[in-house]
Amino acid sequence: MLRMVPLPVPGRICLTNAPPSPEALAADLVNLLDVEEIDTDLYRGRRAKGGVGRVFGGQVIAQALQAAQRSTDEPKIAHSLHAYFMRPGDENFPIIYRVVRDFEGRSFATRRVIAMQRGAPILNLACSLQMPEEGFHHQDAMPDVPAPETLPTEAELRAKDAVNLPERQRRMVTRPRPIEIRPVYPRKWFNPTPTEPIQHSWFRVVAPIGDDPAMHRAILSYASDMALLGTCMLPHGVNWTTPGFQSASLDHSIWLHEDFRADQWLLYATDSPWAGHARGMNRGQIFTQDGRLVASVAQEGLIRQRTPRAE
Repeated sequence: MLRMVPLPVPGRICLTNAPPSPEALAADLVNLLDVEEIDTDLYRGRRAKGGVGRVFGGQVIAQALQAAQRSTDEPKIAHSLHAYFMRPGDENFPIIYRVVRDFEGRSFATRRVIAMQRGAPILNLACSLQMPEEGFHHQDAMPDVPAPETLPTEAELRAKDAVNLPERQRRMVTRPRPIEIRPVYPRKWFNPTPTEPIQHSWFRVVAPIGDDPAMHRAILSYASDMALLGTCMLPHGVNWTTPGFQSASLDHSIWLHEDFRADQWLLYATDSPWAGHARGMNRGQIFTQDGRLVASVAQEGLIRQRTPRAE
């Protein structure tokens, strides 16, 4: 991002490549996920700044969730969503979200959201919302992991691994991001070797984002698509840098259990119980730093190793 910095000499400015501040990155993320209402039950999702090629799946999920949350005036809270990816989104075009109000009860409401681009659906999402109420409670314990303050950031790890990449790829890998991630078990970005299908990472928005709980739920949904699909690749020693390897999210489900803030540390604990038939299954649990289980995630993804064609 080019920035204009005043010089001591009046009337002169200098163009620099200063990276955006954490506050600017966080504000851009909030703006990206704040869908625009263009008619009743019809919303427009903004394009990511600097986006190139395929739209990040977490962005489509989060914007679709925002459309569903906007469609009820009562204080019902989104507690689960189930999404199917059908086509890759294109960063060159906005995304239109159409909400269908399937059910509006006293305790629960159900919404369907169809994400459209250039006249074709790219994602279908079903969302359930519930009036707040008390009830029985139990939860899994949080894994025993190091505190986030003791771990290097993923940005620092990427910068070390990217030194030998071509300039264009290096810029893409090391560009500033609105979500800070601190992996408990750092991944090998290049030349990966088989490891156990478990990975844990701390994450949070890089700056405070205000108190709108719907936005915090949307940002958790956005971040839940990060690192999850890679879990089922770990036992096979492959990732997106492996020649001929193809991956994509097929579906994505989130259950939102408790209140949380996405701009405070959250632990994403993931594992993969199965892979086969060019698909991999991934599970995730998201905990606050004080050990509350606030969300559960499941995703199946395409993991396909293409064989080079004989010439």
